Amino acid sequence: MEYNLADLFESVVDVVPDREALVYVDHPGTGAERRLTYAELDAAANRLAHHLIDSGIRPGEHLGLHLYNGIEYLQTVLACLKARIVPVNVNYRYVEEELVYLYRDADLAALVFDAEFTGRVAAALPQTEKLRHLVRVGTPPARRPTTTPQRAASQHSTSFEDAPELACAAFADAEAGGSPERGFGPRSADDLFIIYTGGTTGMPKGVMWRQEDLFFAGLFGGDPAGEPVKRPEELAERVAAGGSGITFFPAPPLMHGTSTLTSFIAFNYGQRVVIHRKYAPEEVLRTIEKEKVSSVSLVGDAMLRPLIDALHGPLKGTDLSSLFSVSSSGAIMSETVRAQFQALVPNVLLLNNFGSSESGSNGKATDDSGPEKGFRLEVNERTRVVDPATYAEVAVGEVGRLAQRGHVPLGYYNDPAKTAETFFQKGDERWVLLGDMATVDEAGIVTVLGRGSQCINTGGEKVYPEEVEQALKSHPDVYDALVAGVPDAKWGNHVAAVVQLRAGAAALDLETVQTHCRTRLAGYKIPRQLVITEHIERSPSGKADYRWARTVAAAEDAGA
Repeated sequence: MEYNLADLFESVVDVVPDREALVYVDHPGTGAERRLTYAELDAAANRLAHHLIDSGIRPGEHLGLHLYNGIEYLQTVLACLKARIVPVNVNYRYVEEELVYLYRDADLAALVFDAEFTGRVAAALPQTEKLRHLVRVGTPPARRPTTTPQRAASQHSTSFEDAPELACAAFADAEAGGSPERGFGPRSADDLFIIYTGGTTGMPKGVMWRQEDLFFAGLFGGDPAGEPVKRPEELAERVAAGGSGITFFPAPPLMHGTSTLTSFIAFNYGQRVVIHRKYAPEEVLRTIEKEKVSSVSLVGDAMLRPLIDALHGPLKGTDLSSLFSVSSSGAIMSETVRAQFQALVPNVLLLNNFGSSESGSNGKATDDSGPEKGFRLEVNERTRVVDPATYAEVAVGEVGRLAQRGHVPLGYYNDPAKTAETFFQKGDERWVLLGDMATVDEAGIVTVLGRGSQCINTGGEKVYPEEVEQALKSHPDVYDALVAGVPDAKWGNHVAAVVQLRAGAAALDLETVQTHCRTRLAGYKIPRQLVITEHIERSPSGKADYRWARTVAAAEDAGA
């Protein structure tokens, strides 16, 4: 056996077949839930894998997952891995043009999609060359009757289109028609897993991972809390020797790599995964209480703050005694919001993890990380801060870029130019150069300044949005904030703050914001423009949409 994710999963199934593996909860208390043991999940994945093989999808071809969270998502990923088909995540917010780009860029041969997206899939399909097999989850919305002018004017206000005729297999039929047995050929550590990332700073890019590299870089070698396994068989041995009782709850969409990888971390432990179709804060809290959840993963303040609001309001008194940790990846939980949650749930460990689709895990934030000292990381031994021109490690206090060596991706799919910019060979090791600017101190603690692509050059000084956002969110009336650079005749660019106020908060003006920030930031970092908005635009997982923030701020500045 090699370090292949399907082989490793099957080895766990064989030692704990009757242990509960996956729970899907629609809305607690409604009865809309499904529960699968490891043996049942394995058989369900086998059935779909055989359907894909019987439908002519060959090893090495690519299958897109255009789905909300559900049993079907993880079942499909496992089916792909078993059949040596490459799974590719699809952002379900994409519209026709973006879908056409991704379907074509990823060379999709097959697609599993939610019925609600039938219209978008049908629109994109004629513009793709290789996509030949479709599997639809659920029943599409009923076709609308002939529309009146009034109806026609309003029908585009929803994201769910009329369901056109589309030749595809029903997921239930595909699953029912496949064999529940394994019967697959040998697999390899070199089998691919592709994670598409991006969309806030450009078109998405497909990060190509060898499964062995992903196992060690993204899944901690089978043990985030201890030593990575030293041979593939050791994973099942550890599961057999241990017990059950840990429940992982990845709250963001599975279409973002972090949630899928969190699920596989749980499977590597032989533990249980709970998922919701969509993020609903009150339902998340009810599920934590009902399912005795141990660990919740989410993305930054955008997901944590609504939990705080619910605990102050309708879910006050919810029993969260089972909860051991809340971790964030993709965006940080600010110091202010962490403190608010800690006051409500004092025994929970709050972790700001740091990583990316290109590197897996890099490390976690220190306890003193915050607006005053910056976003400080204890990094793993494979992470360094390097000069992006020479790849040499920078001196203490100098600004460089984060880089990681060893178990890193092969590159970006279909993009040799971007691969050459991001991945490099140094000695006998392969490295990935990340987009985050950082410094390192004498103790080896890394301070992350922010994404180089989002850095604001104002009067020759560099300002990283994340630092200003933390200062803004420490104001009691600020619910959420994004910071962007807006062209400025005097300064080149000025710092603009786009702010969402708390419900019921008094009006906030620029002078008040500047006074608040001056106690936390150097003068050149202080926002020179304030835009109050009803809602901050973020991805479904809570990641910042800086293109949106820049557009909003520039538009208001032009109209001033």
